[in-house]
Amino acid sequence: MRRIPALDMLRGYALVCIMLDHMPIGVLRNVTLTNFAVFDAAELFVLLSGFLVGLVWVKIEAREGRWAAQIRFLRRAAQVWLALIAGAILLALFSALLFKLQMNHTAVWFQYARWIFEHPIGYVATVALMWMQPNLLDVLALYVLLIATVPVTVPFLLRWPFPAMAVSVAVWLFAEPLNALIPNQRPGPGLLFNPFGWQMLFFSGIAMGAFRDRIMPVLRRHSAILTTISVAILLFSLTIVISWKIGAPAKPITETLRQVTGKIDKWSLDFMRFIAILAASWVVAVPLARPFAWLAATRFGEVLAEIGRGGLYSFVVCVMLSIWGDALDMTVPPGPANIWLRLAIDLWLITAFWALAAVWMRRGKWLPRLRSQLGLR
Repeated sequence: MRRIPALDMLRGYALVCIMLDHMPIGVLRNVTLTNFAVFDAAELFVLLSGFLVGLVWVKIEAREGRWAAQIRFLRRAAQVWLALIAGAILLALFSALLFKLQMNHTAVWFQYARWIFEHPIGYVATVALMWMQPNLLDVLALYVLLIATVPVTVPFLLRWPFPAMAVSVAVWLFAEPLNALIPNQRPGPGLLFNPFGWQMLFFSGIAMGAFRDRIMPVLRRHSAILTTISVAILLFSLTIVISWKIGAPAKPITETLRQVTGKIDKWSLDFMRFIAILAASWVVAVPLARPFAWLAATRFGEVLAEIGRGGLYSFVVCVMLSIWGDALDMTVPPGPANIWLRLAIDLWLITAFWALAAVWMRRGKWLPRLRSQLGLR
């Protein structure tokens, strides 16, 4: 399938934001997506993932048939599941190594570093059964469940789009009690990322990718009004975030806004976060399409796109770098005079992220040579 540079760039941007957001005392986390909207990089990542599923499914089914598409995504679900297990093992081992080096960190729970040595089989088994989802990898557990349903849900969506979306909305409305039925290691009910809530965003992305050639000509006829509404939603979203950041002095404004939005809950994907990410998608895809295409062609855009094309590999690297960055930040003495050192750590991690992604994307050149040198076939 032909790559869309702006899409790869946005996936890379989402992963960089996820990495920075998971570093509690980092500097650049103060300028990530979550600082300007009620949604964050997790919504962007899931929506883009759904969009790519829709694009890929339609092309595979047209070329090879529905069965081939179903097999493709069953394999993809298995790959994500294996990435969850591998990521959990690496996360625990890397965390243990950092503690051994006396590099404290809070980005992940310290117990994982103990369990991987004290109860290795139990640790791997509970992750494999998804009874436990180590933090920072929670979204992969969500992704496993969503991708695993694709062979059944996407044919339903393509055949009967409106009933399918109606079912998705109905499931979303009852997301919290449904999630509470899932047995889990967490003290709270169900998975942290509620799959019954987040499925609506994922399947909205699939619908965008699968039906874009039919939807966009219709929507473009109403471009002016849709852009006005989308910008208004994003400005309202920004107002909410600013009131949160101001804190107590803005409490009356925050309470007034809450009367309009209701509870804003990331974990079950509330309505405000959902419509805000959809509004942002419209603004990026239509009025800002040319600027984003230009940005994707710049060196900066190409760097982000290379990270985005790394897929599951990039996500696992993102998690490892989050832990490392958190540990490095905690070695820096507190105080405003050291902000530049923390900024340097953030920039170093972004550079390392790109370098690791670039090496992986070029594995077709160096991996066969390495295998040959090691005597492997």
